[in-house]
Amino acid sequence: MGTTVFERHPPAASVVAHSLDATRSGVFWIDDLPPSLRPNRPPLRGRVAADLVIVGAGYTGLWTALLAKLRDPHRRVVVMEAQRVGWAASGRNGGFCEASLTHGHENGLRRWPREVETLERLGRQNLDEIEHTVRELGLDVQFERTGELAPAIEPHELAWLDEWFTDAAGDDDVVYLDEASVRSVVNSPTYLAAIWEKNASALVHPARLAAELARIAEELGVEIFERSHVTALESGPSEVRMLTDAGQVSAAQAVLATNVFPSLLKRNRLMTVPVYDYALMTEPLSAAQWAEIGWQGRQGIGDMANQFHYYRPTQDGRILFGGYDAVYHYGRRVDPRYEHRPDVWAKLASHFFTTFPQLEGLRFSHQWAGAIDTSTQFTAFFGTARGGRVAYAAGFTGLGVGSTRFAAEVMLDLLAGGETERTQLEMVRRRPLPFPPEPAAAIGINLTRWSLARADHHEGRRNLLLKTLDALGLGFDS
Repeated sequence: MGTTVFERHPPAASVVAHSLDATRSGVFWIDDLPPSLRPNRPPLRGRVAADLVIVGAGYTGLWTALLAKLRDPHRRVVVMEAQRVGWAASGRNGGFCEASLTHGHENGLRRWPREVETLERLGRQNLDEIEHTVRELGLDVQFERTGELAPAIEPHELAWLDEWFTDAAGDDDVVYLDEASVRSVVNSPTYLAAIWEKNASALVHPARLAAELARIAEELGVEIFERSHVTALESGPSEVRMLTDAGQVSAAQAVLATNVFPSLLKRNRLMTVPVYDYALMTEPLSAAQWAEIGWQGRQGIGDMANQFHYYRPTQDGRILFGGYDAVYHYGRRVDPRYEHRPDVWAKLASHFFTTFPQLEGLRFSHQWAGAIDTSTQFTAFFGTARGGRVAYAAGFTGLGVGSTRFAAEVMLDLLAGGETERTQLEMVRRRPLPFPPEPAAAIGINLTRWSLARADHHEGRRNLLLKTLDALGLGFDS
């Protein structure tokens, strides 16, 4: 079995230990929120009537609330959140706001070849509309449309870059950078070449995006109840009811935006699994340290491996570094205990200093984790229930910062009942296969993870399991 660049060139153990010896377990983005963007909202008490009730105050729910009010300012919209606005995936992610609705071109081409061009056009339009909303409504979310850099860090990945660049012929936003060029852009000795997609991605401050969406929605009249865990969904002839221990909301229509958490609809309980992702945030770099690595274009970066890293600069001069290990725990549970993995953070720190050895001595200020809602098609699925009065979207698989807005538009279209370009998409009309129940889910997921890691060690060659999953339409490469 071969070795990867991270195994061939590891930093000294003392470098890793020093970098983590004062690291705080907590989400940097949430800690970085000013108090004005994190008001204490009341829990639901008693009975409330609404036109639209939304369960979940992450990106999906908040975009739905905002867009619903923009479509119809007179609509009474209520959002119910079990914890705090943006406390889960929406406050913990890397802040990559991408145009792709399909978790990359290859995944879209494999699953929806007849409409992939339409999906990519709609994805670019969606990102443009996010940027317009940020500017038009004055959302202070540190939005930077810097694009994304995809470096090859192993020789076999160079062929993937060549194929990517050939397929993108004529697209001026896709730039090929050879070894000298990419290292002049970002100075890492691990880089062999790269593709820079100049306009297909933006960076945001994740927690600020959730907080600002909530702020603007409330200014438009949306009511948000925090610490209001919905325990049941009931439906009658003309309404749906969301019940908590302290009250209920009755509404003509409802949206379920519960992401990785168990769905209120039994039909969706096997549609997603929680996979844990881990991240580190450095302390601010000095001017001299930034000069060592360059990165003046401030692109987001995601390498080409199956077990890939994502990293990006922040506006206060830090670097977020995450990814690589994606951990599934038997039983589909979302549990805070799964967030504490010193072994994973040590591995990430080691890979960071392999990527940027000139930064040895730098420390990490924060370490955290979060659960990703993974679906078998590796991107969101959609649908309605209860006679068309309830709409849902889930399964974003770690690429939901941008596509949650598209999902909100889809769900509002579905609830409106008319046919639109979005609702006619095969991606919207067809549900993916569910995951099997345990123990088959744990066996299959962990064998797949092992196989993807093995492919990274064998020049990208996919074993029989991965080839079988590809043939069944269940395969994925990052």
